[in-house]
Amino acid sequence: MHIQNVKKIIYILLDGVGDRPIPQLNGLTPLEAAKTPGMDKLAERSVCGMVQTVGKGIAPESDIAVFHMLGYNLHENYFGRGVIEAIGAEMNFSTGDVAMRGNFATVSDDFTILDRRAGRDLSQEEGDELAKEVCEHVSISDLGASFEFVHTTGHRGVLVIHKENKLSASITNTDPAYQRLGTIGVAVKTKSGSRISECRPVVDTEQSRITAQLVNAFTLRAYKVLRGSRVNAKRISQGKKPANIILLRDAGDTYPKIETLHEKFKLSFAAIVDMPVELGISKLTGFDVIRSSSQKNFREKVEKTVSALVDHDVVYIHLKGPDEPGHDGLWKDKVEIIEQIDSEYFSPLLDKVDFENIIFAISADHATPCSLEAHSDDPVPLIIANSSFGKDGCRRFTEKDGSKGSLGILKGEDVLTKVIDGAR
Repeated sequence: MHIQNVKKIIYILLDGVGDRPIPQLNGLTPLEAAKTPGMDKLAERSVCGMVQTVGKGIAPESDIAVFHMLGYNLHENYFGRGVIEAIGAEMNFSTGDVAMRGNFATVSDDFTILDRRAGRDLSQEEGDELAKEVCEHVSISDLGASFEFVHTTGHRGVLVIHKENKLSASITNTDPAYQRLGTIGVAVKTKSGSRISECRPVVDTEQSRITAQLVNAFTLRAYKVLRGSRVNAKRISQGKKPANIILLRDAGDTYPKIETLHEKFKLSFAAIVDMPVELGISKLTGFDVIRSSSQKNFREKVEKTVSALVDHDVVYIHLKGPDEPGHDGLWKDKVEIIEQIDSEYFSPLLDKVDFENIIFAISADHATPCSLEAHSDDPVPLIIANSSFGKDGCRRFTEKDGSKGSLGILKGEDVLTKVIDGAR
């Protein structure tokens, strides 16, 4: 369904693309240093501004940030990333269970974290086999509970714990890189030598105490299995870091029901997704889901964007790539992936669509400054091209141009409404 007198919209978020000036780039950010003729072409037809995606002082995870950038304000009553990923991974989750996002990580014998992501080189086959070993050889039945654990992609996994008397998400993370702020998870800078955290109840209830006990039992029992895994023995023999522990965060215990995007905006929406968290968000918000084969096959995403435009008013794409080098402090790699996205997604896309008659909106879910090696609360740039707002002298999709733009600083939850208003 397409509403008459509304231009079609392509809405793109670049994961973690925001940054801070980097001395080695002569004081430029990666966006400012990158050669991006495709995005520049859009910027020259745009109004621009900056976006505080979730809130000042909040360094958001991608899930809550994306919800806000899609027009939702869930700051006060969020259901947890674990729930979103469990839904995206099509796991058996219902209200009263607890779901948590997991990372395969590397720890020393005293549980000092050596790598939160097990070297970033865990193959799909290795992750699947490790998850299989955990499910076959770990049990928490003596504590009156059961669990499901799945490997999704890379170092990522999802844990769901079931217990007849119901569980509570009011617990702390075992992953020290993320902490709870009310109902949402926020990134924190960790020091070298940080150890895995004990899961603790954050409210004094039996359900919270039992849930924390179950999480700690699962963690220790999974560690014993993973430490003896033949997958990890092979990795060690190859000089790779073993994936010998699962770091857990962002618990949720309620299956959410929220207003769909069609209900909010009376338009038809499609999302091009490849990650469980994106799939979970898409299912809950009512997107028509279009699966892509891999995170960084940007040319495939061009074809799927063009195809999705035929039957939808708004096509949404979350492009992975800039976030990981930000986490690792690799500013050269961040510049390179931005340039790759421009050459393999934006430039060919502009050649394949009705450029003049489509609204393009480009922003980010959050900043991941290389100097921090973590998410931050820094505002991120936004451009809206070919809209009824016209142009404001914007030249590039960068922090510098955005900070001078006519849109000022928007709240994340107001961005999509602004974009749709510009299409009318």
